[in-house]
Amino acid sequence: MKPIYSSAKEAVANINDGATLMVGGFGLVGIPEQLILALVEKEVKDLTVISNNCGIDEWGLGLLLKKKQIKKMIGSYVGENKEFERQVLSGEIEVELTPQGTLAEKIRAGGAGIPAFYTPAGVGTTVAEGKEIRAFNGKEYVLEEALHADFSLVKAQTADRFGNLIYNKTAQNFNPMMAAAGKVTLAEVEEIVETGDLDPAMIHTPNIYVQGLLQAEAEKRIERLTTQ
Repeated sequence: MKPIYSSAKEAVANINDGATLMVGGFGLVGIPEQLILALVEKEVKDLTVISNNCGIDEWGLGLLLKKKQIKKMIGSYVGENKEFERQVLSGEIEVELTPQGTLAEKIRAGGAGIPAFYTPAGVGTTVAEGKEIRAFNGKEYVLEEALHADFSLVKAQTADRFGNLIYNKTAQNFNPMMAAAGKVTLAEVEEIVETGDLDPAMIHTPNIYVQGLLQAEAEKRIERLTTQ
């Protein structure tokens, strides 16, 4: 059985200043909302965060940005967050932007124990500066190193008490690969069922990757409302 925390505050108790975090989600889809809020309340700082983007100004990772708790951001998109853009342009935050597919593979490689890989994405651009370039079959590739984290914070729809996870549709995004690449993975879930209730063929993340569970209701805010 995995620890089931009674609160988000308890779940993040061991996350301290200077930690490297992987945070699942794409925009606001599949983000561990309550775990992020607990980090904001705890006021940890100097965090290195690995995530696709920083959400929006008033929700998700944007809340950590607003309170200047993130020292370095490793992602693929600045996008919808004005505060993120402001901090980048003013030099208040260190940012490492990576092509989205490369970011996903760097995380997946970290979880698979692969130290580095070659990819054609970024060759001839600033992405490749200072990195090894090799040619295979007449085409150039850049060497990218795997990513790891002290903690991975992921969001799932359902877990059993052993920690097996099932994600809801596109909320899989970065969550399964991040679950494998963190030294400690904390899963925020909407439902916890008894062990044996999940169909083994439907499990996305096996329990061996998960160290703790938090059951929490999601607000599921809308990132960008479009009306006709």
